[in-house]
Amino acid sequence: MTVALTEADTVPAAAPRQRRRRAAGPLAVLPLLAFVAVAFGIPALAMLNGAFTVKDQATGAASYTTANLTASLQGAYLTALAGSVKLSAVSAALATVLGLLLAQAVVTSRFRALREAVLTASGVLANFGGVPLAFAFVATLGNAGVLTRHLGLSDKGWNLYSFWGLVIVYLYFLIPLMVLTITPALDGLRSQWREAAQNNGATGVQYWRHVALPVLAPSLLGGLVLLFGSAFAAYATAAAMVGSAVPLVTLQIADAISGNVLVGQENVALALSLDMVLVAGLVMAVYLPLQRRSARWLEA
Repeated sequence: MTVALTEADTVPAAAPRQRRRRAAGPLAVLPLLAFVAVAFGIPALAMLNGAFTVKDQATGAASYTTANLTASLQGAYLTALAGSVKLSAVSAALATVLGLLLAQAVVTSRFRALREAVLTASGVLANFGGVPLAFAFVATLGNAGVLTRHLGLSDKGWNLYSFWGLVIVYLYFLIPLMVLTITPALDGLRSQWREAAQNNGATGVQYWRHVALPVLAPSLLGGLVLLFGSAFAAYATAAAMVGSAVPLVTLQIADAISGNVLVGQENVALALSLDMVLVAGLVMAVYLPLQRRSARWLEA
């Protein structure tokens, strides 16, 4: 004999399972929270403590003061911080424009293989940096580089080991990063919007000015902020290529830690790191609302 189960019979059995799943949800996040606390929380507290600590070289006694933060915002340290902000802003702005143009060309292309190839290459190049990237540019555009010799760039005033040389190197990985960032937003532009604009007599320039760019503005600004943060935190490429020729805060931190400037300046390096964290915090405070706003456009 078979017994037919009604919906009322199955609901009580399913309810405890649903409650157990809801209860296990917060527990599943505990490993991630523990990892964040160990990998980021402890170093952050150590940096914060060291940034406000000064040790007496004679007695070794430590005292809390703001002298390190004051020193990090004066003289060569302030110049380096301003240089990093300038380099990051210029590189991010150029990469945003060039990345948008490249991404638009790929999105509107009729060749699917081209789109896949460009996006795959962008994913690789966006993570290609550090010493290998510096060596590649030195071998190509350095004082004795292949292109420098064949094109006679040295006679024309070209210098890779300068501010603009570093900007060109940064564009190598920032443009692909912008392509990856802006492509989903470009895919979200509906063809009906362009058709409606054309039916109302709008030109291509008017469509981009009044329709496409306002829609893309949160994604563009979010990408700009993301590129700024990536360039601001870069260290190995600049250290291997320009050394102290271009003042950057990351290079000043390395010099202070290694004692190349003055002995006992390690805590000044921690104060400089705190300055970088504050700048990065401002960047994230701008980036996250823009990311949420652009996500609403893509989901609409």
